[in-house]
Amino acid sequence: MSFDFSRSHFDLFAQPELFQIDRAALDARYRELQAQYHPDRYASAADIEKRLALQIATRINEAYQTLKSPLARGRYLLQLSGVETQEETNTAMPMDFLMGQMEWREAIAEAKASQNVEALERLNVELRGETDALEAELGALLDRAQYEDAAIAVRKLRFMEKLDAEIGNAIEAALF
Repeated sequence: MSFDFSRSHFDLFAQPELFQIDRAALDARYRELQAQYHPDRYASAADIEKRLALQIATRINEAYQTLKSPLARGRYLLQLSGVETQEETNTAMPMDFLMGQMEWREAIAEAKASQNVEALERLNVELRGETDALEAELGALLDRAQYEDAAIAVRKLRFMEKLDAEIGNAIEAALF
């Protein structure tokens, strides 16, 4: 069994190193790789082959999860370009974005306190629209090699991801 662990996620999935990907081709290649390297296919093989199959399957899953998520894909493209997103250390954001975050949190808190599922679902739809727009902006920034601005977009998307989780948790709490 041969597998080159040094290949990029894009190379592994036969995708160009671009933000925009062919999702159908990505999914098809994932199923193909899973069929070829799934550890169950090596259940009766020697221990070393079993371990290798598990390592390969893990790498395939990691690469697939990275490429199918716009945020993770953007982060990975920046990493390939040698740019750190500094998500853990750089929380500086434009003032208008921070003000927007405060407004989102207030709206979520109000809807959550009143257990207003409809309001939470409306917020979720609005957030999805803003997230989609920010993901498109990230793609354009990466395509133009504006990596520092793209890193800021990744940090913004991380905030949006947290808001999405907060809304989801609030909906779940209101329903149960």
